[in-house]
Amino acid sequence: MRLALSVVALVAVSASAFAPSTPFSRGIASSVAGGPSASQLWGGEEDEEEEGGLDLNLEEMFDMFDAADKGEDFDKAVDKIKGEDK
Repeated sequence: MRLALSVVALVAVSASAFAPSTPFSRGIASSVAGGPSASQLWGGEEDEEEEGGLDLNLEEMFDMFDAADKGEDFDKAVDKIKGEDK
């Protein structure tokens, strides 16, 4: 009997060690229940301006890295690199 209980306890402990952990939530229940909103928690208003991507290929990315290493102006480097493709 003791052996059977020991085996069951060992299986239960080892099985719980490999069980997936419960997911972390950021207080969804509190926001539903009338808690503070995300903008109140994280510092206010979001920026209206969204940055667009440059859509660079690998060679253009390396050209941008080289320009940054040389200390060139970002906008001028983008114009130069994107102008070469046209």
